[in-house]
Amino acid sequence: MALNERRVGSLTRGTVIAWVVTIVIVALVVAFADWERIGSNFFNVDEARRMLPQLLTVAAKNTLVYTVASFCFGFVIALCMALMRLSNFPPARAFALAYVELFRGLPALVTLILLAFGIPIAFPGVRIPGGQVGAAITGLSIVAGAYMAETIRGGIEAVPRGQMEAARSLGMSRGQTMASIIIPQAFRIMIPPLTNEFVLLIKDTSLIYVVGSTPATRELVKFARDFMSDRRNATPLTVIAIVYLLITLPLTYLVRRLEERLGKGR
Repeated sequence: MALNERRVGSLTRGTVIAWVVTIVIVALVVAFADWERIGSNFFNVDEARRMLPQLLTVAAKNTLVYTVASFCFGFVIALCMALMRLSNFPPARAFALAYVELFRGLPALVTLILLAFGIPIAFPGVRIPGGQVGAAITGLSIVAGAYMAETIRGGIEAVPRGQMEAARSLGMSRGQTMASIIIPQAFRIMIPPLTNEFVLLIKDTSLIYVVGSTPATRELVKFARDFMSDRRNATPLTVIAIVYLLITLPLTYLVRRLEERLGKGR
């Protein structure tokens, strides 16, 4: 008991010291920073106004469109891969495992570059629909599919095995049981992690700028980079950071609420 009390006391003192050090560092930054230059370069209201309305009508809209498209295509891929991982056919299981491990292991940026530039070089007659943006969305879908496949597989395996056995005893096929009984129950478990994946995809769309885009297809990061190059001011970074937070914070709050409700349900 005494040992535990000493450990608790040590942890408490460590937490207090960490907070004191943090407060001192913040105070020093506040005291010595050139706030006039910071304000003119990062919080310039006039520069922020110049970003409207394209900030919302082009950049934010494209970011959401790319996210939804990548998520939908990725979910279809993930569902197929998850079912293949759970199948009784060894080659299907091996292919799905290789797919998941490969695209979870590769950085998303590498996947996007390979699809946008590698495929046209390796196969001159092959073009992904949608041009460079289509290739980027395809790359994000493939990467998201690899991560969501494990989420879906985990959700399906979390459904009690008795559900499958009971349905099969009633004469239902494995496919019918999966479609009408197992997957609907698993989906309830999968909603929070899938929502988290959606939030990650919103931020991953910032990688699309590396494959090139037109003024009409720019997402938030590309839009900010172009605006910074024209105006020689970093305010666009602050503005798009706020836009990203306005999109992602409500979603992360929704995830917490869903997890709380599902926890109470269990």
